[in-house]
Amino acid sequence: MWQFEHKALTQGYKIIAGVDEAGRGPLAGPVVSAAVILPQNFSCKGINDSKKLSEKKRNAFFPVIKEQAICVATGLSSHHEIDQINILQASLLSMKRAVENLSGSPDFLLIDGKFTLNMDIDQAAVIKGDSRSISIAAASIIAKVTRDAIMKELHEKHPQYNFIQHKGYPTKAHKEAILKHGPCPVHRLTFKGVKEVINAG
Repeated sequence: MWQFEHKALTQGYKIIAGVDEAGRGPLAGPVVSAAVILPQNFSCKGINDSKKLSEKKRNAFFPVIKEQAICVATGLSSHHEIDQINILQASLLSMKRAVENLSGSPDFLLIDGKFTLNMDIDQAAVIKGDSRSISIAAASIIAKVTRDAIMKELHEKHPQYNFIQHKGYPTKAHKEAILKHGPCPVHRLTFKGVKEVINAG
């Protein structure tokens, strides 16, 4: 899990941030990204891609990462921005905001996926990085837990959609709720499963 960090260190970089996002697939809510700079002596057994961890494990790792990391930051892109610029561009924008929100200044970025960010910082895109890089894995956990907390808050405002259960993902129950109640103010209106309901209405 340290291979990409060690490679960057041997190339002379000193402050390496892992960056990942959560929430590209849901029909509602923001996409949330995190940037994490870990110390070289960071040790937390079991950290992996947030999607491979139970909610209980993610919630247990979250404070450990926050406590031991050199710095942690999040950035988000709203459902409005997602509809305006598309989910890929919104995801990259939220990642950029997370890096900009870091209290420390990284000299190298490890980005989950196949795209780099429009930033004047050396960086590498790592496909499936959240299960191959410790820094990206830590960022994936921070992003996922943060986004889940946002969706729980949105559930309080719009309980009829049961966001607390599916976090906005396109489950059968979520799609049925959209058909029954129509989209709410935090739904992504350009997404399949939402736009058909608007057009039908």
